[in-house]
Amino acid sequence: MSRLFVTEIAGLLEKVVELPETLLPDLPVAPDEADALPEEVAREARDFFGVTPGPIQHVVRLAERAGVVVVFSEPGIAAIDAYSLHTGTRPIIVLNPVKDDYYRQRFDVAHEIGHLIMHHDAEPGGKVAEEQANRFAAEFLMPAEEIGPHLPATTAGRGWAKLAELKEHWGVSLAALLYRARTLGVMGDVTYRNAMIRMSQNGWRRAEPGRISSLEAPSMLARAREVMNEAGIDDQQLLSGAGLPLDLYAIATARSPLAHVNSS
Repeated sequence: MSRLFVTEIAGLLEKVVELPETLLPDLPVAPDEADALPEEVAREARDFFGVTPGPIQHVVRLAERAGVVVVFSEPGIAAIDAYSLHTGTRPIIVLNPVKDDYYRQRFDVAHEIGHLIMHHDAEPGGKVAEEQANRFAAEFLMPAEEIGPHLPATTAGRGWAKLAELKEHWGVSLAALLYRARTLGVMGDVTYRNAMIRMSQNGWRRAEPGRISSLEAPSMLARAREVMNEAGIDDQQLLSGAGLPLDLYAIATARSPLAHVNSS
């Protein structure tokens, strides 16, 4: 899903339907400064968005309320988990439709929100910038002051059961919780390594157990399309003259990943 295509779709819909105003904090962090504190930015961002203590209930909806366009790319195109970018009109987050995991998707979206807030002009993919976005996402979804006292120091005894409870409460993966426990100094390096070995042995590095099977659904463009259709403007009318294919338009305005369909 190209940047130009998503931008054009959002622009066409916005001529007919009012979309949320873009309201993102501008808190730049130099992507070449390893000592920067993305955690501070994450705390400021939670305040900016009015997030109350505890888990963020719907990360995609939070992004969309801030005017960020969130879409799934078409299958077979995405080689990375997600990417984001600022355009001349709206910030965009594009998600990989193949990564069908609610918990990891939430971290991906928080990671990209971090990029949009901290790295407005940065080149994507830089190692330091990626680490900064991961640190932002961890604090954004799991504030240290709130989650730290509840993280287990070991996976022995009820350790795994406690991690499973925290996973459901905070909406994050076991891998993210283990890494958080390690980076906050709750869990030692040896314990962390052993836990990750156990994760691999159980096949959880590929697919973790969890209660929630459906992804968080983007709704901004989908709802705009519905409102437009309800007003008597069909998809072909909107796209006529723009030269945009109907099948990709359907993917960009979908609430869940769609297979690439033939537009003929």
